[in-house]
Amino acid sequence: MAKKSSHSIKMPELKPGREITLQMRILAFFLRPLVRLLYKVNVTGMENLPKSGGYVLAANHVTTVDALAVAYMMYFRLHRAPHFLAKEGLFKTPIVGPVLLAVGQIPVFRGQRNNTDPMEAAYKVLRAGHVIGIFPEGTLTRDPDLWPMRGRTGAIRLAIETGVPIVPVGQWGTEQVMETYSSKLKPKPWHKVNIVIGKPIDLSKYFDKKNSTEDLVVITEHVMNEITKLVEQLRGEKAPKKRFVPSEHGLPDHGNFKKFLILKAENERRASLGLEPLPADAKVTFGKIRYKGKG
Repeated sequence: MAKKSSHSIKMPELKPGREITLQMRILAFFLRPLVRLLYKVNVTGMENLPKSGGYVLAANHVTTVDALAVAYMMYFRLHRAPHFLAKEGLFKTPIVGPVLLAVGQIPVFRGQRNNTDPMEAAYKVLRAGHVIGIFPEGTLTRDPDLWPMRGRTGAIRLAIETGVPIVPVGQWGTEQVMETYSSKLKPKPWHKVNIVIGKPIDLSKYFDKKNSTEDLVVITEHVMNEITKLVEQLRGEKAPKKRFVPSEHGLPDHGNFKKFLILKAENERRASLGLEPLPADAKVTFGKIRYKGKG
């Protein structure tokens, strides 16, 4: 079955007055044993959360299974419906895509379609008094020691434009179950993934005013600093003073940078031998470079 195009992906529909839907309860029923097979989720700091209404949970992003841990926390510990902004590729996948939309997850597009619709869907979630989980880095960290890297301004825009607080979240432990940018799972039911919730960051002074891009970048860095402090608390060590910025290291902002480095190294090898560079359709699959004409 062919994957959908970006333009054919619809936005999720909210059920008025109902935060946790039947579809969400069914999915949670099946995912709960899966999460418990992977790791144990330990949560502290729940007393810091707003007692009611919508807010943005902003967490650091280390591995692909981070979202499962944070979603587990939101549903089973906080008793709130987990809504996330997720990359469009997941929504193009048969079965997975429709399920994600059915439980209120929001696709984020890169390139082929702008994000006006996803942002409006996210606004509706927050204005309805629900909660959105976001990884402000926009992708898995590229920091070699897995510290939070530079954040993007999307989470801040959402919080300011809907008038809700943003709550920093630090999490650590999923890297023992799945390495960053790996697809190999190493289930450890006894292993703890620790999540600590910080105090809400009051952004009210930025409400109802025109904030410049520079303002949003400064606020985002403040949020990333708060997230980093929580991660330092969990790891028992200090993060580097300078935050990792992918572009400063010749890395792309999106995609699997380890595959990018494999392709880059091969092109450099070819250049040193006077050979043609890899074709544009070259990609890395299971550690091997493949392209049309090469199996």
